[in-house]
Amino acid sequence: MTAVSHQYFLGLGSNLGDRAGHLGKAIDGLAELPGAEIWAISPAFDSDPVGFSDQPNFLNLCLSVSCDLEPPALLRATLEIERQLGRVRSSNRNGPRTVDIDLLFWEGGAWASPELTLPHPRWMERGFVVEPLRHLLQTPALAKDPRWDSLRADVAQAASGAGGLRAWQGSTPWRPTPG
Repeated sequence: MTAVSHQYFLGLGSNLGDRAGHLGKAIDGLAELPGAEIWAISPAFDSDPVGFSDQPNFLNLCLSVSCDLEPPALLRATLEIERQLGRVRSSNRNGPRTVDIDLLFWEGGAWASPELTLPHPRWMERGFVVEPLRHLLQTPALAKDPRWDSLRADVAQAASGAGGLRAWQGSTPWRPTPG
């Protein structure tokens, strides 16, 4: 039986330690998933914390990846990558973390289970997701892909939420995909 590849958009963030290093290692971990191909990576943004402000700023980006995993299996794989990179989950969902990997969208549209909802239910409320998605959807690999026409329209209409966001000027162990 041949595995079927699915394309996803993920949001990554880090606000503890070597933020860029943690995100780079998370990207490396995602690239090692079964059948994985990283299609595009947005520029990174330094962002003010949301929901719990007494913590360091985050470094955030979005990326597109295809892999042979269905959404629940991809969720388990991303949780394992987070664990390997020192993520400790606490009762404060908005608290500090070495790395956070959120499944935002998949080409199959909607997914609902007790563990996972796709599209991510709060993506439009988060400038640290909307702004990187704007860049991501303009990359050559995704700009004309009809699977994402509806998302492109939604992102274009989403409030910028760019307050509290700054383009990252530091070095990174990955290269953003030119848009």
